[in-house]
Amino acid sequence: MDVVRWGMIGCGSVAERKSGPAFYKAPGSALVAVMGRRLEAVSDYAARHGIARIYTDAEALINDPEVDAVYIATPPDSHHAYSLQVAAAGKHCCVEKPMSLNAGQSREMQKVFADAGLNLFVAYYRRSLPRFQQVRRWLEEGRIGEVRHLTWTLTKAPSPADLSGTDNWRTAPEIAGGGYFADLASHGFDLFQYLLGDIVDVAGFAARQAGLYAAEDAVSASWRFSSGATGMGCWNFVADRREDRVELIGSRGRISFSVFDEHPLQLEADENLSLHIDHHEHIQWHHVLGMNAHIRGEAQHPAVAGQALKTDWVMDQILGRG
Repeated sequence: MDVVRWGMIGCGSVAERKSGPAFYKAPGSALVAVMGRRLEAVSDYAARHGIARIYTDAEALINDPEVDAVYIATPPDSHHAYSLQVAAAGKHCCVEKPMSLNAGQSREMQKVFADAGLNLFVAYYRRSLPRFQQVRRWLEEGRIGEVRHLTWTLTKAPSPADLSGTDNWRTAPEIAGGGYFADLASHGFDLFQYLLGDIVDVAGFAARQAGLYAAEDAVSASWRFSSGATGMGCWNFVADRREDRVELIGSRGRISFSVFDEHPLQLEADENLSLHIDHHEHIQWHHVLGMNAHIRGEAQHPAVAGQALKTDWVMDQILGRG
């Protein structure tokens, strides 16, 4: 398969710049069809991005014989049903993160694709980003010795939309599986397990401190990695300011970075380094390249369903999801 032909379900904000263009610009990749519920919106997206075929019915796109793989760029509540349709059609799939509403749904998704001999990827693209590959190299080189502890603080003030009560699927638990914590912290937990190994024990507390929406707005948690290293996190989305800071404490040094912000990577060890590594214009570029190489049998992609399922389990434990 010289070129992997993708179809995309959903044409919202995530597909505008972060992901959609990578699927048709990356070498060996083509975005041949897109689906959206509103004809006007999907027609506009296709015209601006040069996509040949449009659909307003997901099943029709999934069964398009010119589509080899399907990217599901919709909120989490639809991932389970859409992905099972893709598997039934005998095609590879990538779902946006989080993988689904809970680990039970994700486990079924993973099993169905594995039983069919198909690939199911999840858009935890931070595993593929050069800045986090650099952190991984420092750890593999033993630059800070044995990792003892990880701390992550992620805070932000409520947005005008939060304060006004504007509809937002990211703060609707029945659609997102939680609130901003489910949407954002999942990226971090997936990245941390990529860098440091599986999380084997976890406990946490969630609260609605401001009560602006139905989902939690404040979470704290602690956990233990299989290596014995410990972790602790604080996430608050009704705080005074934005902060995004991770610190890895080792036996011989420290590494600090942000998960979402583009602050320089900081290494404090036998030497002190500060590295700024830019993201690609389309942040899922490396993720798309990796998926296509995996489908062609050229390389193993790190963001597969079996790995994402581990993050869903962590989120379930913290949020008490069934």
